[in-house]
Amino acid sequence: MNLTRTTAAQWYRTTPHADAITLIDEPAIKPFYRCNIWHVRGRDRDLLVDFGLGAVPLRRHVPLVAERDLVAVASHTHFDHIGAAHEFECCHVHAAEADILASPDNARTLADDFLGEAMFDALPPAPFEYHSYRIDPPRRIAALEDGDCFDLGDRRFEVIHTPGHSPGGIALWEAASATLIAGDIIYDGPLIEDLWHSDLDDYAASLRRLRQLPVRTVHGGHFPSFSGTHLHALIDTWLRNHDL
Repeated sequence: MNLTRTTAAQWYRTTPHADAITLIDEPAIKPFYRCNIWHVRGRDRDLLVDFGLGAVPLRRHVPLVAERDLVAVASHTHFDHIGAAHEFECCHVHAAEADILASPDNARTLADDFLGEAMFDALPPAPFEYHSYRIDPPRRIAALEDGDCFDLGDRRFEVIHTPGHSPGGIALWEAASATLIAGDIIYDGPLIEDLWHSDLDDYAASLRRLRQLPVRTVHGGHFPSFSGTHLHALIDTWLRNHDL
Protein backbone atom coordinates (compact mmCIF):
# COMPACT_ATOMS: atom_id res chain seq x y z
CA MET A 1 0.00 0.00 0.00
CA ASN A 2 1.38 3.39 -0.97
CA LEU A 3 -0.77 6.13 0.54
CA THR A 4 -0.55 9.82 -0.16
CA ARG A 5 -0.53 12.39 2.63
CA THR A 6 -3.32 14.86 3.18
CA THR A 7 -2.84 18.37 4.58
CA ALA A 8 -3.44 19.58 8.13
CA ALA A 9 -6.19 21.87 6.85
CA GLN A 10 -8.02 18.87 5.36
CA TRP A 11 -7.56 16.51 8.29
CA TYR A 12 -10.65 17.40 10.34
CA ARG A 13 -14.27 17.69 9.24
CA THR A 14 -17.14 19.27 11.17
CA THR A 15 -20.80 18.32 10.71
CA PRO A 16 -23.55 20.16 12.64
CA HIS A 17 -26.29 18.07 14.26
CA ALA A 18 -29.45 19.08 16.07
CA ASP A 19 -29.43 20.54 19.61
CA ALA A 20 -26.20 22.53 19.06
CA ILE A 21 -24.13 19.34 18.81
CA THR A 22 -21.36 19.11 16.23
CA LEU A 23 -19.55 16.03 14.99
CA ILE A 24 -15.82 16.46 14.45
CA ASP A 25 -14.09 13.57 12.71
CA GLU A 26 -11.04 12.61 10.63
CA PRO A 27 -12.27 11.58 7.16
CA ALA A 28 -8.94 10.17 5.98
CA ILE A 29 -9.25 7.44 8.63
CA LYS A 30 -11.37 4.48 7.50
CA PRO A 31 -14.84 4.34 9.10
CA PHE A 32 -14.21 1.33 11.36
CA TYR A 33 -11.28 3.13 13.02
CA ARG A 34 -12.60 6.70 12.81
CA CYS A 35 -13.46 8.21 16.19
CA ASN A 36 -16.42 10.54 16.55
CA ILE A 37 -15.49 13.67 18.50
CA TRP A 38 -18.61 15.35 19.89
CA HIS A 39 -18.79 19.09 20.61
CA VAL A 40 -21.77 20.42 22.57
CA ARG A 41 -22.50 24.16 22.78
CA GLY A 42 -23.65 25.39 26.18
CA ARG A 43 -24.61 28.82 27.46
CA ASP A 44 -21.71 29.20 29.88
CA ARG A 45 -19.24 26.63 28.57
CA ASP A 46 -18.96 23.91 25.95
CA LEU A 47 -18.41 20.17 26.22
CA LEU A 48 -16.02 18.07 24.12
CA VAL A 49 -16.24 14.28 24.23
CA ASP A 50 -13.15 12.48 22.88
CA PHE A 51 -10.20 13.80 20.91
CA GLY A 52 -9.37 11.56 17.95
CA LEU A 53 -5.98 10.25 16.90
CA GLY A 54 -3.99 13.38 17.70
CA ALA A 55 -1.99 13.21 14.46
CA VAL A 56 -2.88 16.86 13.69
CA PRO A 57 -3.36 19.51 16.43
CA LEU A 58 -7.08 19.64 17.15
CA ARG A 59 -7.34 23.08 18.76
CA ARG A 60 -5.26 24.70 16.03
CA HIS A 61 -7.27 23.31 13.14
CA VAL A 62 -10.81 23.21 14.56
CA PRO A 63 -11.55 26.70 15.90
CA LEU A 64 -14.82 25.47 17.42
CA VAL A 65 -12.94 23.75 20.25
CA ALA A 66 -10.75 26.77 21.08
CA GLU A 67 -13.32 29.59 21.04
CA ARG A 68 -14.78 29.28 24.56
CA ASP A 69 -14.34 27.73 27.99
CA LEU A 70 -14.68 23.99 27.44
CA VAL A 71 -15.00 20.81 29.50
CA ALA A 72 -12.89 18.03 27.96
CA VAL A 73 -14.03 14.43 28.56
CA ALA A 74 -12.63 11.09 27.41
CA SER A 75 -15.26 8.38 27.00
CA HIS A 76 -12.43 5.85 27.54
CA THR A 77 -8.70 5.60 26.93
CA HIS A 78 -8.20 3.80 23.62
CA PHE A 79 -5.72 5.60 21.38
CA ASP A 80 -8.21 6.64 18.71
CA HIS A 81 -10.16 8.60 21.36
CA ILE A 82 -7.41 10.33 23.39
CA GLY A 83 -4.71 11.36 20.92
CA ALA A 84 -5.29 15.11 21.35
CA ALA A 85 -6.40 15.07 25.00
CA HIS A 86 -3.11 16.70 26.04
CA GLU A 87 -4.10 19.89 24.19
CA PHE A 88 -6.61 20.73 26.93
CA GLU A 89 -5.75 22.03 30.39
CA CYS A 90 -7.69 19.27 32.14
CA CYS A 91 -9.18 16.03 30.85
CA HIS A 92 -11.97 14.16 32.65
CA VAL A 93 -12.01 10.36 32.56
CA HIS A 94 -13.55 7.62 34.67
CA ALA A 95 -11.44 6.70 37.70
CA ALA A 96 -11.04 3.11 36.43
CA GLU A 97 -8.91 4.35 33.50
CA ALA A 98 -7.28 7.45 34.99
CA ASP A 99 -3.97 5.58 35.33
CA ILE A 100 -3.97 4.77 31.61
CA LEU A 101 -4.63 8.39 30.65
CA ALA A 102 -1.83 9.49 32.97
CA SER A 103 0.61 7.15 31.23
CA PRO A 104 -0.90 6.28 27.83
CA ASP A 105 1.44 3.62 26.47
CA ASN A 106 0.73 2.03 23.10
CA ALA A 107 -0.05 -1.40 24.59
CA ARG A 108 -2.80 -0.44 27.02
CA THR A 109 -4.34 2.13 24.63
CA LEU A 110 -4.39 -0.52 21.82
CA ALA A 111 -2.24 1.48 19.41
CA ASP A 112 0.09 -1.54 19.20
CA ASP A 113 -2.85 -3.70 18.07
CA PHE A 114 -4.65 -1.43 15.60
CA LEU A 115 -2.55 1.53 14.46
CA GLY A 116 -1.05 0.98 11.02
CA GLU A 117 -1.37 1.85 7.36
CA ALA A 118 -4.56 -0.21 7.06
CA MET A 119 -6.35 2.41 9.18
CA PHE A 120 -5.97 5.16 6.60
CA ASP A 121 -7.27 6.20 3.20
CA ALA A 122 -4.67 8.98 3.28
CA LEU A 123 -1.91 9.54 5.82
CA PRO A 124 -1.72 12.58 8.09
CA PRO A 125 0.76 15.27 7.05
CA ALA A 126 4.45 14.96 7.93
CA PRO A 127 6.05 14.49 10.36
CA PHE A 128 3.46 11.86 11.42
CA GLU A 129 4.69 8.26 11.19
CA TYR A 130 2.47 5.55 12.62
CA HIS A 131 5.42 3.35 13.65
CA SER A 132 6.67 6.10 16.00
CA TYR A 133 3.23 7.16 17.30
CA ARG A 134 3.08 8.22 20.94
CA ILE A 135 0.34 9.81 23.04
CA ASP A 136 1.16 12.64 25.43
CA PRO A 137 -0.78 12.66 28.72
CA PRO A 138 -2.92 15.66 29.70
CA ARG A 139 -1.41 18.13 32.13
CA ARG A 140 -4.19 17.48 34.62
CA ILE A 141 -6.67 14.59 34.96
CA ALA A 142 -9.99 14.75 36.79
CA ALA A 143 -11.41 11.35 37.79
CA LEU A 144 -15.10 10.73 37.14
CA GLU A 145 -17.58 8.45 38.86
CA ASP A 146 -21.04 7.25 37.92
CA GLY A 147 -23.61 9.98 38.56
CA ASP A 148 -21.27 12.95 38.18
CA CYS A 149 -22.72 15.81 36.14
CA PHE A 150 -21.44 18.44 33.74
CA ASP A 151 -23.35 21.71 33.95
CA LEU A 152 -22.98 23.90 30.85
CA GLY A 153 -25.26 26.62 32.23
CA ASP A 154 -28.37 25.73 30.27
CA ARG A 155 -27.58 22.04 29.76
CA ARG A 156 -26.75 19.19 32.09
CA PHE A 157 -25.10 15.89 31.19
CA GLU A 158 -24.95 12.98 33.62
CA VAL A 159 -22.06 10.50 33.62
CA ILE A 160 -23.17 6.89 33.22
CA HIS A 161 -20.45 4.34 33.89
CA THR A 162 -20.64 1.77 31.08
CA PRO A 163 -17.92 -0.88 31.58
CA GLY A 164 -17.67 -3.75 29.14
CA HIS A 165 -15.77 -2.46 26.13
CA SER A 166 -13.28 -1.16 28.68
CA PRO A 167 -13.51 -0.89 32.49
CA GLY A 168 -13.76 2.91 32.59
CA GLY A 169 -16.06 3.51 29.65
CA ILE A 170 -18.68 6.19 30.13
CA ALA A 171 -21.72 7.56 28.33
CA LEU A 172 -23.18 11.03 28.85
CA TRP A 173 -26.94 11.47 29.21
CA GLU A 174 -28.86 14.72 28.70
CA ALA A 175 -32.34 14.01 30.00
CA ALA A 176 -33.84 17.30 28.78
CA SER A 177 -33.14 16.50 25.12
CA ALA A 178 -33.13 12.70 25.55
CA THR A 179 -29.63 12.62 24.03
CA LEU A 180 -27.07 9.92 24.74
CA ILE A 181 -23.40 10.40 23.86
CA ALA A 182 -22.49 6.75 24.09
CA GLY A 183 -18.77 6.33 23.58
CA ASP A 184 -17.82 2.84 22.42
CA ILE A 185 -20.27 0.79 24.50
CA ILE A 186 -22.83 1.05 21.67
CA TYR A 187 -22.78 2.37 18.12
CA ASP A 188 -24.29 1.31 14.81
CA GLY A 189 -21.44 -0.91 13.65
CA PRO A 190 -19.34 -3.93 14.74
CA LEU A 191 -18.91 -3.70 18.51
CA ILE A 192 -15.53 -4.61 19.99
CA GLU A 193 -15.86 -6.80 23.07
CA ASP A 194 -12.73 -8.99 23.14
CA LEU A 195 -10.00 -6.53 24.11
CA TRP A 196 -7.48 -7.07 26.91
CA HIS A 197 -9.75 -5.40 29.45
CA SER A 198 -13.20 -6.13 27.99
CA ASP A 199 -15.79 -8.04 30.01
CA LEU A 200 -18.96 -9.56 28.53
CA ASP A 201 -20.94 -9.61 31.78
CA ASP A 202 -20.18 -5.93 32.34
CA TYR A 203 -21.05 -5.25 28.70
CA ALA A 204 -24.48 -6.85 29.10
CA ALA A 205 -25.19 -4.98 32.34
CA SER A 206 -24.23 -1.66 30.74
CA LEU A 207 -26.44 -2.26 27.72
CA ARG A 208 -29.40 -3.24 29.88
CA ARG A 209 -28.97 -0.03 31.85
CA LEU A 210 -28.91 2.10 28.70
CA ARG A 211 -32.01 0.35 27.39
CA GLN A 212 -34.00 1.73 30.33
CA LEU A 213 -33.37 5.33 29.30
CA PRO A 214 -35.99 7.19 27.20
CA VAL A 215 -33.43 7.95 24.50
CA ARG A 216 -34.37 9.97 21.42
CA THR A 217 -30.92 10.30 19.80
CA VAL A 218 -27.66 8.38 20.19
CA HIS A 219 -24.29 9.83 19.22
CA GLY A 220 -21.85 6.91 19.35
CA GLY A 221 -18.09 6.74 19.40
CA HIS A 222 -18.01 5.51 15.79
CA PHE A 223 -20.34 5.46 12.77
CA PRO A 224 -23.48 7.61 12.22
CA SER A 225 -25.91 8.70 14.92
CA PHE A 226 -29.22 6.87 15.30
CA SER A 227 -32.55 6.84 17.10
CA GLY A 228 -33.55 5.51 20.48
CA THR A 229 -35.73 2.92 18.77
CA HIS A 230 -32.70 1.62 16.89
CA LEU A 231 -30.72 1.64 20.13
CA HIS A 232 -33.24 -0.79 21.63
CA ALA A 233 -32.99 -3.03 18.57
CA LEU A 234 -29.18 -3.05 18.65
CA ILE A 235 -29.13 -3.88 22.36
CA ASP A 236 -31.75 -6.63 22.05
CA THR A 237 -29.86 -8.22 19.16
CA TRP A 238 -26.54 -8.11 21.04
CA LEU A 239 -28.03 -9.67 24.17
CA ARG A 240 -29.80 -12.36 22.17
CA ASN A 241 -26.68 -13.21 20.14
CA HIS A 242 -24.59 -13.49 23.30
CA ASP A 243 -27.25 -15.34 25.31
CA LEU A 244 -26.73 -12.88 28.17
